[in-house]
Amino acid sequence: MSASALSSIRFPGSISEYLQVASVLSLLLLLFKTAQLYLHRQWLLSSTQQFPSPPSHWLFGHKILKDQDLQDILTRIKNFPSACPQWLWGSKVRIQVYDPDYMKLILGRSDPKANGSYRFLAPWIGRGLLMLDGQTWFQHRRMLTPAFHYDILKPYTEIMADSVRVMLDKWEQIVGQDSTLEIFRHITLMTLDTIMKCAFSHEGSVQLDRKYKSYIQAVEDLNDLVFSRVRNIFHQNDIIYRVSSNGCKANSACKLAHDHTDQVIKSRRIQLQDEEELEKLKKKRRLDFLDILLFARMENGKSLSDKDLRAEVDTFMFEGHDTTASGISWIFYALATNPEHQQRCRKEIQSLLGDGTSITWNDLDKMPYTTMCIKEALRIYPPVPSVSRELSSPVTFPDGRSLPKGIHVMLSFYGLHHNPTVWPNPEVFDPSRFAPGSSRHSHSFLPFSGGARNCIGKQFAMNELKVAVALTLLRFELLPDPTRVPIPIPRIVLKSKNGIHLHLKKLQ
Repeated sequence: MSASALSSIRFPGSISEYLQVASVLSLLLLLFKTAQLYLHRQWLLSSTQQFPSPPSHWLFGHKILKDQDLQDILTRIKNFPSACPQWLWGSKVRIQVYDPDYMKLILGRSDPKANGSYRFLAPWIGRGLLMLDGQTWFQHRRMLTPAFHYDILKPYTEIMADSVRVMLDKWEQIVGQDSTLEIFRHITLMTLDTIMKCAFSHEGSVQLDRKYKSYIQAVEDLNDLVFSRVRNIFHQNDIIYRVSSNGCKANSACKLAHDHTDQVIKSRRIQLQDEEELEKLKKKRRLDFLDILLFARMENGKSLSDKDLRAEVDTFMFEGHDTTASGISWIFYALATNPEHQQRCRKEIQSLLGDGTSITWNDLDKMPYTTMCIKEALRIYPPVPSVSRELSSPVTFPDGRSLPKGIHVMLSFYGLHHNPTVWPNPEVFDPSRFAPGSSRHSHSFLPFSGGARNCIGKQFAMNELKVAVALTLLRFELLPDPTRVPIPIPRIVLKSKNGIHLHLKKLQ
């Protein structure tokens, strides 16, 4: 018999042996991973035993109905003081915190963002200011802080006002006497228009150019996709997620978002090749956000890489318009459902601005009651419902309970703002909570987070909220649509499951 014939006889036996070995190795690997997950779960149970929680399934965790997360945390606040574990599945738990003393302690530390949640944002916004930690975060924060100096913010007031007027003009054309309008999309375009002009030196109107609607849709999709991925055990692995339908959709949305920011950077670079534009830039007392990034030099003398540059632009493009749009939309809804406070704001604004043909930086500090109403709306509807940290060292809370290094802590600003031990009758809209001279815990009101990592653009955002509220109340009376009451749902920013629909009544 030939050698080739002998080898062909042995070959099937070799395959069989190979499959047997592979099966044994696979079984051993499965047993090892099972033991690893079991031991990790036991460690988590031991680590969180000082914090009671509702009963949970050993594998599926706490069952929360779709889009009922906010209702769930309100129930926990009533039954479990200060903080409560939430099991997402067998080996994944996070401690939900809604107490101001707990908040103060965690936000005063330098724990990194929780990698298990925030890493899903990386394909979209890269590792910019929101995602960075440690010394690199500190360098970027220090580099970008001058972009929010009051000398820079002052002239932005008129730019903000122009963007709001464009939106209000559109509203006058499309609203009828008995019709309602879904305002969130319109306000999102307006805040994108503002951030593009203020921070990125954009010329033209985003609100009048249809091409920007695809970017708005991409951001909306990514808000939903990132949130759902955090909660899906099968989508934790990048390879599995990439081939899933949600992963494909996320990849397409990321591409749209990146195409938008790449074009913004490219356009500004082309502008800066023009000598006249460079001369104008030299005469500026301070640089805009994008100009700071383009001219930045790190401590090693090198400029930002294209990757780092786009990450900061992606981060601020999203953070600078979507959170503000959420804030303005919910403020309008709060005023619509509290007409007596709306009217008091309107009278204050009318006495200050008259017909509203102009609004200046100096006007923004002269509307105390309107500011109180804005803050109370931000308390009830915080634009960013929560942030997360991963403990880099053990922590002991003021009540004596403690957590070890490695635990994922979710700071629920929504829970904090609705905690009845912090805010009596939390569901009642009561602007007097923010009256001058009123006392409250330093960490009881955190619409822009707190500590060293608070929102770098909080003053910019507050100014934009005031401008939008003032100019809108001079033109329209806001009325709720009782047939379509908005349902708040947590995403990266606070959204409404069914949109925010209002009647807009033109004032004579």
